[in-house]
Amino acid sequence: MHPIRAARTAQHHAVRAITARGLAHPITLTLLAAAATAAARAWDAGHRVTDTHPAPLREAPPRMPNHQGARRG
Repeated sequence: MHPIRAARTAQHHAVRAITARGLAHPITLTLLAAAATAAARAWDAGHRVTDTHPAPLREAPPRMPNHQGARRG
C-alpha cells in the first residue's frame, strides 16, 4: 500500500477508536501507535506532512458587523 494511503487509513482507524472507546483504551493506543508509525514511514519515503493531512477546503467565515461605529463615548 502507498505510504500516504496507509497513513491516512491508520489515522482514520485511530480516530474511530478514540470516538468509540476513548483515548486511554488499549486498542486506541495501539491504533495511535500504528498511525504514528505509518506517518513516519510516509515521511521517510519523502512525503510532506501536508500530503498526509491536507487542509480542509473551507469558505471564508461570515463577516462580523462592526459595532464600534454605533458606540458613543
